[in-house]
Order: sequence, then structure tokens, then C-alpha cells
Amino acid sequence: MSKLAYLGPQGTFCEAALRILAPDAEGVPSANVGAALDAARRGEAGGAVVPLENSVEGAITQTLDELAWGQPLLITGELLLPVEFYLLARPGTEMRHIKRVITHPAAHTQCRGFVERELPGAVVVASSSTAAAAQEVAAPGSPYDAAISPAIAGEYYGLVQVAAGIGDRSDTVTRFVKVSPPGELPQPTGADRTSLVVYLRDDHPGALLEMLSEFAVRGVNLTRIESRPTGDGIGRYFFHFDCEGHIADARVGEAISGLRRLSDDVRFLGSYPRADQVITQIKRGTADTDFSEAAGWLSRIREGRV
Repeated sequence: MSKLAYLGPQGTFCEAALRILAPDAEGVPSANVGAALDAARRGEAGGAVVPLENSVEGAITQTLDELAWGQPLLITGELLLPVEFYLLARPGTEMRHIKRVITHPAAHTQCRGFVERELPGAVVVASSSTAAAAQEVAAPGSPYDAAISPAIAGEYYGLVQVAAGIGDRSDTVTRFVKVSPPGELPQPTGADRTSLVVYLRDDHPGALLEMLSEFAVRGVNLTRIESRPTGDGIGRYFFHFDCEGHIADARVGEAISGLRRLSDDVRFLGSYPRADQVITQIKRGTADTDFSEAAGWLSRIREGRV
């Protein structure tokens, strides 16, 4: 049985995602995203499952930064997991008994309406994860009355559901990715996504526009762009891109080659099937056959065969 590291402890949304992405794998809980990815880098696990972005909170910046630096890893799959929060407590606890709640700050943000409406006098304390919050509530002598956590956390720590579906939005989704050490890429499916990191060579007017143009002129649609500080001073950034298509596609490969010419470096993070299975719409003149025909035409011109 293969091992996959994930953001722990047991009972996180990340573990729920792992169960779907790799149901036969043995999950290895890690203290944080960096530890999960390092376990894959060191060979302690065959890969890792980590959160990448949330439909309400946006990008998971720790994951972005960890993928951008250190020994390279490749994204080989993704999952869009609906996020549903529960108010979990020890058996016998009623809503009126709850005065101190613990949860991850992002979960609190997404359940703020419920807390203000149903628990107006409660104090909410931050935890490292929603599962760790449930673990705290279950501990003997815990100072906390309830946790805002996923249902799976209640299963692990013997807590009961005081309230279900307490998120302010019912359509919240988190995108999780499975990463592995570099190796053979997933085959193109026609509904693929490619992820990469681009490091600017220097900051100058139009630098971002130059990068975006490499995608635009080849008909490559971007699905996400994030800027992150390099740490080398104010105003120094690198960029994360997600785009439609597979690096085996001529338009995507040429766009990435163009970025490599313009930038200080490009880190390829993987080409993999999209979780939503949306088929890439290919703009006229940007199919693989269009690129090969154009290359053949140019070759003939260079040989003087006009």
C-alpha cells in the first residue's frame, strides 16, 4: 500500500480529500503543508495531498510558497471538495451550554454569520486546523465547549453534531492537489490543467503584460494567477499560473518556452486532468496541427522553397 502525506491531524478536510483521490493509500498526517511536502521529497511518502485554494478564502499561500521553493514536486491530480462545517461538542452538550468555541481562523470567517446569530456571546479561539480544534475539545478537562470542524473530525474524536451545515455559503469548495516526486506525467485527456511558477528576471514596465501575452497570442486560457513576494525586498514578486491544456499541447508548450526566454526561471508544477472535466476550447489557429503546419511552412521558406 502506498503512503501519502497530508495536512493533519486526523480528521481534516485534507484527509477527506485524500480518501477520494487515493482511496487505497495509507494516509500519513503531517503538522503542516510544508511537512507533508517534505515527506514526499524525502521519500517518507510516495506523495502528498495538500489544499491549494478555496472558493471563499482564495489561495492557500503556504502551499503556493512551498511548491515554489525547495526540491521540485509535480502535481498529478486535483479534487474539488465541497466544504461543509459542523458545530461539534462532547455528548450531552446543548447550544445554550456553548460559551467557548475553537476553530481555524478561515473556518471562523466562513461561519461568522452562524456564530453571530446562534452564539452571540461565545468567544472564538484560533486553532492550527479544524481537526486540531476537535481534538482540543475532546481532550479531558478541555476549556472549550465546541469546535467548528468537518464531520470526519467528529468520527475520530468522539464528538457529536450540535449543528450541521453552519457555513455562511452552501457552495464553498476547496481545491486539493496530489503531488508526487518528478516522474512520468499524466497523459493528456483534452480536459487538462497546467501549473507553473515564473520568476521575473527584473522589474520593469510591462513585465506582467509580457508574460500574459505569451499565453494570449497562443490562445491559452488562464484559470488562476497569483503573485507572491520573493522575500528579497518590497516590490519583488514571482507568479503562479494555472492554464488550460497540457504541456504536450503545442500551444501550451510554446507559451511556457516563451516565458522561459523572458524570465529568470520557470518552475513547471505539472499537467494533470481537471477535476471539473471541462474540455479545453481550442481557439482557431492554435491546434497542434496549426503549429506543425506553420513550422513546416517556415522550414520550406528557410530552404528557399517559396
